[in-house]
Amino acid sequence: MLTTFEKAALEAGKAIIAVLREGFPVAMKADASPVTVADEEAERIILAHLSRDYPDIPVVAEESVAAGNVPDISGRGFFLVDPLDGTREFVDGRQEFTVNIAYIENGAPVAGIVYAPALGLAFSGERGRAERLDVTEDFTIGARTAIAVREQPDDRLALASLRHNSPETGTFLADHAISKCTNIGSSLKFCLLAEGKADVYPRFTRTMEWDTAAGDAVLRAAGGSTVTLDGALLTYGKTGTAADFDFANPKFISWGGRKRVLEPA
Repeated sequence: MLTTFEKAALEAGKAIIAVLREGFPVAMKADASPVTVADEEAERIILAHLSRDYPDIPVVAEESVAAGNVPDISGRGFFLVDPLDGTREFVDGRQEFTVNIAYIENGAPVAGIVYAPALGLAFSGERGRAERLDVTEDFTIGARTAIAVREQPDDRLALASLRHNSPETGTFLADHAISKCTNIGSSLKFCLLAEGKADVYPRFTRTMEWDTAAGDAVLRAAGGSTVTLDGALLTYGKTGTAADFDFANPKFISWGGRKRVLEPA
């Protein structure tokens, strides 16, 4: 499955970089988030790969959902796709935007890839095996390096959203005696935890499942976890709840190493 993910993500990333170099208009979706031809072309490419190799597995993809195309996933494994996570970063000329593909089984992200085409980096993971992939200028995989989370040090480094921070984040950092915090966009936050370069990512503002699934899959494969505020593992395929939109995530904490605690330090 990761072979398919890699091919799809690399081709999508190549298309995104082509759009970036050529210039593009920006439209706004109903939720006031931006969308570009890069989002749409990347999703088209990814869906073509997934439907060819796994025609019987439904795909929940961000732009398709925005257009009203939502498959029935009840009782089934399914793919979650965010073709361009960090569209605002992409529009602003930042390099942290990513391509995200994940497979969900029994509510858990069991395989995923996160590809940052402007950085020449990708991260993949499935069932206890996670890797950092160095991507060449011709969009092929160069070096592969196994990655794993680090044990929680006494002096922990937190990651926070570049654009969606909140007062709760500051409170969390203070309560847990975390003095170092780096702001970064897109799903790369999960990947920094996965390769042992940071320790915790608290998120108290809105995310959707396609925003987090691929990065969460990499993190879990590297030995980390993503939990809700009650300590339960974050699940995927959340539909039909009266409290929120389909595929919306609750507040969560992503942890790197195994000394994970929610109580104050």
